[in-house]
Amino acid sequence: MQKNLTPGAFLAVSAIAFYNNILSRFMLHSCRYLPSCSEYADVAVRKYGLVTGGLMALWRILRCNPLNSYGFDPVK
Repeated sequence: MQKNLTPGAFLAVSAIAFYNNILSRFMLHSCRYLPSCSEYADVAVRKYGLVTGGLMALWRILRCNPLNSYGFDPVK
């Protein structure tokens, strides 16, 4: 699954890691999905690259709200 990351994908994965390790400690745990939206974004960008993985992550974040479903939703 791991492939060489482009510079843009590397920056995105680094930003996600920063969020997971630092910023998420100060926020309420509110993701409705497993894996969490940030874990999903990390896997999607690593697997599909910055553009496709980023769009997949954005769509997932937009779906993560009380008006939508919840549960197990892995990167396909």
